[in-house]
Amino acid sequence: MSVTVRSFAKINLGLCIGPLRPDGFHDLRTTYQTIALHDVIRVEVARGSGIEIRCKDPRVPRDQTNTCYRIVEPAMAALGAKGRVVIEIEKKLPVRGGLGGGSANAVAVLLALERVFKKQITAAEKMWIAADVGSDLPLFLLGGTVLGLGHGEEVYPLPDLPSVACVIATPEISISTPKAFADWDRLGAPAKLTASTPSDRMLMCGRRFSAWLSGLSQNKIRTGKALSGVLVARGRGRAENPLLDLVRTGIENDFERVVFPQYPELIKVKRVLEDAGAFYASLSGSGSAIYGLFASRTAAARAVARLRKSGTPAVATTTLTRQQYWKKIFD
Repeated sequence: MSVTVRSFAKINLGLCIGPLRPDGFHDLRTTYQTIALHDVIRVEVARGSGIEIRCKDPRVPRDQTNTCYRIVEPAMAALGAKGRVVIEIEKKLPVRGGLGGGSANAVAVLLALERVFKKQITAAEKMWIAADVGSDLPLFLLGGTVLGLGHGEEVYPLPDLPSVACVIATPEISISTPKAFADWDRLGAPAKLTASTPSDRMLMCGRRFSAWLSGLSQNKIRTGKALSGVLVARGRGRAENPLLDLVRTGIENDFERVVFPQYPELIKVKRVLEDAGAFYASLSGSGSAIYGLFASRTAAARAVARLRKSGTPAVATTTLTRQQYWKKIFD
C-alpha cells in the first residue's frame, strides 16, 4: 500500500539563542508557524527489509543522514511492523533553507506509516520518536502556531491564529545550522553583541512571549470571539491580526546577527520585503530563506514580482492554522 502526505514548511516568528548547555545544544525560545508551501512524500511498504529513499534532487541525502531514513526504524518498532520501506520525496522546498523541510519530511513519513499499517502510535510516543530524531520534528506533530523551548524540541500549541499572506524568498544560498550555531559561539555571542548576559536575554524573550500571550487572552475575553478569528486590538478599536502584536514586542531572529554579515545579499532581500510593505520580515531559522508577512495577498504578489525582478526566487503563500494544517496533510 502506498500513502501520499503533504509535508508543510515552517517559519520562525522570532528566535532567541541562549547559552550552550552541557548536552551540546543551545537553549532556544521561538514561535514556529506552519505555512502552505510543502514537499510531497510517498511511502510504500513491501515485502522484505531495508529502507530506500528516492528523490530527483541531488542535494537530498539517501542514507542515514536523511531524517526520513532515521525515523523509519523507531516508527516501525512502535507499530510492531516489518517490511521494506520505500520513501519517495518530491522536493519543492529549499534544502538547508531554514524552512524545516527535512524535519517535516520525516514527520510525514511517520504519519504515512501509521496509515499504511492502519495503526496509531500514541501522541506521547510520536513526540518522543520525533524529538529523538531531530529538534524541529515535534512542531510538525502540532501544526499552526507553536511555542518552541528547550533546543526547539519542547513544543506547546499556541492559540490558533488567522492566516496571513506570506512571501518566501529563497536565495541560492545553503546555510548549515550547526555552522551558524558555531559562528554564534565563536563571536562570544550574545555577550559581544549585547550588553546583557545570555540568561538576561532569555528572560527578556520569555517576558515578551508571555506579554503577547497575555494580550491574546485579554482580547479573547474583551471581544468574546474565538482566537481563530481576527481580534480587536486593545485600545485600538479596530480589527487586527494578533500576529501584529507579536511583532510589536520587538522579537527578532538572533541568527541574523551572524548570518547577515557573511551573506550581505540577504540583508538586501529583507529590505526589499520591508519596502514592499511587509509588516514583518525575518530570516527563518538559520536561513537562507527570508519571509515577509503582508496585510493582503495583493501586496504579497507585488513583493514577489519585485524580488523576482531583482533576481531572487520568491513565492507567495499563506500561514496555516492548525485546523488547515491537518485538513490539508492528506488531501
